[in-house]
Amino acid sequence: MIKKTPLYEKHLELGGKIVEFAGWYLPVQYEKGIIFEHNTVRSAVGLFDVSHMGEIYISGEKATQNLQALVTNRVETMAIGQCRYTLMLYKDGGVVDDLLIYRLSDSEYLLVVNASNTDKDYEWIKENLQAGAKCENLSPSIAQIAIQGPLAQKVVEKLCDASLLPQKNYHFTKRITVGGIECLVSTTGYTGERGYELYTSNDKVVELYDKLLLAGEEFGIQPIGLGARDTLRFESCMPLYGHELSSETKANEVGLDFAIKQGLNYIGEEALLTPAKYERVGLKLVSKGIAREHCEIYAQSGENIGITTTGGFCPTKNGAYAMARIKCGVDKTQRVFIDVRGRKLEAEFVEMPFYKRENA
Repeated sequence: MIKKTPLYEKHLELGGKIVEFAGWYLPVQYEKGIIFEHNTVRSAVGLFDVSHMGEIYISGEKATQNLQALVTNRVETMAIGQCRYTLMLYKDGGVVDDLLIYRLSDSEYLLVVNASNTDKDYEWIKENLQAGAKCENLSPSIAQIAIQGPLAQKVVEKLCDASLLPQKNYHFTKRITVGGIECLVSTTGYTGERGYELYTSNDKVVELYDKLLLAGEEFGIQPIGLGARDTLRFESCMPLYGHELSSETKANEVGLDFAIKQGLNYIGEEALLTPAKYERVGLKLVSKGIAREHCEIYAQSGENIGITTTGGFCPTKNGAYAMARIKCGVDKTQRVFIDVRGRKLEAEFVEMPFYKRENA
């Protein structure tokens, strides 16, 4: 059965075009379209319903040790009020999911996981927890809104005590009143822009969403759908599970080494000692056309060297780009050819991310 977030009726009221995504009915875009929404987030501020994301709570005297056995990034060094990006792995080094850890206290953590993986992740965690910790799937009771863009802070500050907002990236305030509604607010996002993610109860999220829209009117705030959320993360070269990440993709082959530490004895760590055979790279199309995911890539010699994982038009860069999984050791000074339904489109290697905000 396809689920609806508490904001479903609000999306219809605002003219959202509803599609099915990861088992949920969500807006892919609103009346002015994906590129308008994309540019709004880059230049002003946009509001996203991300209530479909999963939230898993881990607690107990040995919560830290248990969580560390499950994730690739270091847990014990996290301060209370800090978020950290990490991966969970299978024993062979394939990716269970990528997620955010929120350290709530010395013995409490909130994990924010991908919507399509919530049930799988919860079962995986339950199966692998040892004594001294327990987990609970809080997803059905928590709603989440993301407000992103260079003017996001100005909007949120109108509705709360600004001194209580988290100041550093990847930090959070556990309890803060925004528009009279208690929220957890973090300086996180999936767009490459500054902004916040706000967590509250299902019965309060519509009121919170309305208050943010009203407070943001003077700053040009707009509701943003899944389409622009994807183009924004793509320009910023943020991986998406099912594209750049999967159970078949080893964690040391996706360019996320900053989130993968050694010597922590987590599930799958030993498998990462084997040298990577593939790497994630960025490509800019030289030929006219768009290369979507699953297009084969060929070197000048004609050798098949990999496959695109995400591709499309980058509005901010005004060009067509792709992220790709290719064999390690390929000469990146050469141009390559992407097979798009029989057409060989020429492309060149470029650095990632394709877009990086000023003063990041």
